Amino acid sequence: MPILEITTNVKVPDEKAFTAALAQHGITVLGMDKYWNVMYKYNEGLIFGGTHEPAFYMTILTVLGLPTSNNAGYSKEFFAFIEKELGIPHDRGYIIFNDPGPDRLGHKSTTFDVLLKEMGK
Repeated sequence: MPILEITTNVKVPDEKAFTAALAQHGITVLGMDKYWNVMYKYNEGLIFGGTHEPAFYMTILTVLGLPTSNNAGYSKEFFAFIEKELGIPHDRGYIIFNDPGPDRLGHKSTTFDVLLKEMGK
């Protein structure tokens, strides 16, 4: 159940099409195909490296864990997507990989650690 949030100072012409494409790319890259939550935020005032040139930051959150040894490969794939879709070079953004643990993410009026135990996982 990845949560992917991108904030950028690049306006996309169709937010729904962009987030759908980003979700599909995430499914391909991370190999997780259920319960995606993808958010795009336009922030005209975003500064990176002291300038307002096109930039972004993105957070990828999962509670089922992604091997940190794969983060460099994930970065390569997402940076390529962002450069292709938004025209932002690889040196104008950050990707934050976050795994807070199942006891730190709520859903269905409980937390994922409880839900996973109920599912026998």
